[in-house]
Amino acid sequence: MIINGNPVKIFAANSNRQLAADIAANVGQPLGDVTVGHFSDGEIAVSFGESVRGSDVFVVQSTSAPVNDHLMELLIMTDALRRASAYRITAVMPYYGYARQDRKAKARDAISAKLVANMLAAAGADRVLTMDLHSPQIQGFFDIPLDHLTGVNILAPYFRERFIGELDEFVTVSPDLGSVTRARNFANLLGIPLAIVDKRRQHANVSEVMNIIGEVRGRRVIILDDMVDTGGSLCNAAAALVQKGGATEVYACATHAVLSGNAVERIQQSHIKEMVFLNTIALPDDKKIDKIKVISVADVFGQAVYRIAAEKPVSPLFM
Repeated sequence: MIINGNPVKIFAANSNRQLAADIAANVGQPLGDVTVGHFSDGEIAVSFGESVRGSDVFVVQSTSAPVNDHLMELLIMTDALRRASAYRITAVMPYYGYARQDRKAKARDAISAKLVANMLAAAGADRVLTMDLHSPQIQGFFDIPLDHLTGVNILAPYFRERFIGELDEFVTVSPDLGSVTRARNFANLLGIPLAIVDKRRQHANVSEVMNIIGEVRGRRVIILDDMVDTGGSLCNAAAALVQKGGATEVYACATHAVLSGNAVERIQQSHIKEMVFLNTIALPDDKKIDKIKVISVADVFGQAVYRIAAEKPVSPLFM
């Protein structure tokens, strides 16, 4: 496919090849020919099997676990494409790893989210396409253009259709103060009220619910977050909404299914009736349970890729 005089090519690394194939199919393209493997000593080996000279190239790679391997795959592919004279290189990162290390929480902390942004630019990326950064301010870490898609525009229609005629029974819940803006946008799309869980984070991956701000008693609630890692905060919030707040049912949704440790077991045993994720991170078979539903982001990323290649605005996808 040629758009604006340049061949468009889409390549996948190893983190989420099915999503990459679905994005390419949405654009009307096959995936490009590339082999991403390892040498015997563990170093990453990349070999492109077709010319990319003068091409508008998109590399699809979520930097999910194993984070460092997937990040290096992306950096090495980007460097190889730059050296092979690609016209433009867009790193399509449905999930941006290291995003939670976006500030110095204490003395001598690294700001790894900024370091990753610098590395992408140094490797030769011309722009980045991602979804639901943990902190929107990370956009300012980049000295190259970044398009930031939002998951609420996919999640809200799902719940609107799922509960036709029942939404007046629901309240959207932000699991912490940092997610209020995202939760408010979600609530506005559904036309339902907003409540907030006030929690105290004792240390990484451990938090305690202190208060519930807003009325959830006798209501069904939908907790919205950008990601679920260990599941501790989410499941604690669900328990508090039922036991302290008096909610009758708890549903939850998030963009990124990080699901480390025993997160799946926690969700299975929690008060959550249904957990909805987007497929920015590939969900392995051993983490698929009846409570978890996955919705594809291939359509919105496919539209974004086409718009970038055609030099059209990506902003209509945010609305």
